[in-house]
Amino acid sequence: MDLNAIKAKLSEMEDKSGNNREKVDYEKVFWRPPMGKSKIRIVPSVYDPAMPFSELKFHYNVGKYPMLALSNFGKQDPVEEFVAELKKTNDRDNWSLAGKLTPRSRFFAPVVVRGEEDMNVRIWGFSQTIFKALLSMAEDEDIGDYTDPVNGFDMNVEVRQGNPYNETSVRIVPKMTPLSDNNDLVESWLKTQPNPSEVYTQYDYNFIKKQLLEYIEAGSTAEAETETAPAEPAPANSTFTLETASEGKKSAVDKYDDLFDDLDD
Repeated sequence: MDLNAIKAKLSEMEDKSGNNREKVDYEKVFWRPPMGKSKIRIVPSVYDPAMPFSELKFHYNVGKYPMLALSNFGKQDPVEEFVAELKKTNDRDNWSLAGKLTPRSRFFAPVVVRGEEDMNVRIWGFSQTIFKALLSMAEDEDIGDYTDPVNGFDMNVEVRQGNPYNETSVRIVPKMTPLSDNNDLVESWLKTQPNPSEVYTQYDYNFIKKQLLEYIEAGSTAEAETETAPAEPAPANSTFTLETASEGKKSAVDKYDDLFDDLDD
């Protein structure tokens, strides 16, 4: 056998499975506001001219990296299915775990950063708080559609040191300006934009389920160590249990499988 050929075939199969973390030049695709003030222009989305913003749900507590929830694409997601099963119980620990595993939304907008126009359109990802602020600005009659390429508005994004997290604020620059005086550049920006839903790796159902099992197993192990050595507290964020009084000493992983057995019926 040709070992190189075998390795190449395995690599090909992994690529097709969608479970490899894709290598992305994030500095070219994403814009992350630095400390201090930055001036940007949110531009109309080529993917949805009526709405420049997009929303994606991520699993933050499962796996080494944040993972896209499959429900973003209309598919069944093992973590969300598991969360639904946990919420069917009356166990407080189950509901606590469900809260930790519930996917969180992240919002995105295509932006041109003033002074960095040579970087073209990049994706700005932000929280729900910023999202609501941006929507409120669009509702303001004195502002309106700030993404308009001809009669729109730039905005200042300011990041300030916070404790424990930095604080981000957005304010409209109160002067109507065109996106650019270069029509060819404007046309390019409006047609060529990265798509947030395509930038992140879309992992398949079985891969996400495997990450979930490992997360639960790690928490179950930490809980067992706490029981045998009560003088040493278990690590933060891992001292949960899926056990209920009627389930005796069945492990968290066993109960996970039981829940999925119910889903498979």
